[in-house]
Amino acid sequence: MRPSQITDWCQEILRTQARPGGLYIDATMGNGHDTLFFSRLAGESGRVLAFDIQPAALESTRELLKDQGMAERAELILDSHEHMDSYAERGSVDAICFNFGYLPGGDHKIATRADTSIKAVEKGLDLLKKGGMMSLCIYSGGDTGFEERDRLLEFLKTLPPKEYTVIVNQYHNRKNQPPIPVFIFKN
Repeated sequence: MRPSQITDWCQEILRTQARPGGLYIDATMGNGHDTLFFSRLAGESGRVLAFDIQPAALESTRELLKDQGMAERAELILDSHEHMDSYAERGSVDAICFNFGYLPGGDHKIATRADTSIKAVEKGLDLLKKGGMMSLCIYSGGDTGFEERDRLLEFLKTLPPKEYTVIVNQYHNRKNQPPIPVFIFKN
């Protein structure tokens, strides 16, 4: 593991909670690395749903999964993560991951937004099983990143502590607005 990479760190925490045969959601597909991660964890009997609004993300992910022999394990969905409740039932999902911001290598003008991201997190929390977890990689910067970061963090403070455990981490010795890894456990 490369512990300085937020996505690697989040995957390691998710790995401690995941079991083969589960249902996993990559809410922000991007280039497919979390989709591939979940596809391996789900095993042959599990299921992965991956969301993105950009056709380029689906194509990139499709190629990655095909190259790794995992093409059949994930359903790639060209839709906003705020609609994930149309694809999974309440209380059925083992883990969900988000990487907020923009598609790496893509158009920086196309990025996640606070309103839809908060709606997606709310819906994701409803979809999680008891004992399930969610990871959020919150990147700031760009045109909307600071607003999204601040609004997400404020929203997370409102989650009832009897229902959710929210752990917000930080890179303490990095400059230039480092990403914020967040873990939410459904009690």
